[in-house]
Amino acid sequence: MTATLRTTDPSSGTAQLDSTSPHAYDGGLLLLRLALGLTVAAHGVQKLFGWFGGGGLEGTGQFFEMSGYPAGETMALIAGLSETLGGLALALGLLTPLAGAAVFGTMINALAVKWGGGFFAPEGVEYEILLAAGAAALALTGPGRLAVDRFLPGLRAHRLGYGVAAVALGAVSAGLVLLIRN
Repeated sequence: MTATLRTTDPSSGTAQLDSTSPHAYDGGLLLLRLALGLTVAAHGVQKLFGWFGGGGLEGTGQFFEMSGYPAGETMALIAGLSETLGGLALALGLLTPLAGAAVFGTMINALAVKWGGGFFAPEGVEYEILLAAGAAALALTGPGRLAVDRFLPGLRAHRLGYGVAAVALGAVSAGLVLLIRN
C-alpha cells in the first residue's frame, strides 16, 4: 500500500499523483518511537532504580511530595512504571495507543509541576511538551509496519479511533491524578 498525494502541475493545470514509499513512513515512525520511547524509559528507571543519576523511589517520592502529591513514593512508582513500561512499549511498537497514553498522561503531570518556569529549558516546559506531543502523535498515527503491533490481530490495522481514545484516556487519567495534588 502506498500513500499518494494529488498535486496540480502549475504549468499545465493538470492533476498528478505523487507516490511516497510506505517504507519511508515506517522508518520515520520507527526512529521516532525509538528516540522518544527509550528517552522516556530512561527517565522511568531513574525514578524506579536511581539509575543514570536519578533519585530512585525514595528521592523521587520526596520530590513528588514537595510538588504537592500525596504518598510520594507511590506516585513515584506509578510515574516510574508509566515511563519505563510506556517508553519501552513505544520503542517496540507494542500496544502503541496505550503506551502513548501512558507517556502522554505522565507528561501532562510533568507539565503541571514545571508550569510557570517559562518555555525554555532548564526551568521551562519545552522538553515535556515535545515528549507529550510525540507520544500523542504516535498514539494517533500508530507505530508503522516495523512494530510488534503488526503481529497482534486487533492492532494490525491501526485505527484513528484507537489513538483518539488512547489520548483521551491519558488526558483523563492525568486529570484525575492532578485532582489529588495540593
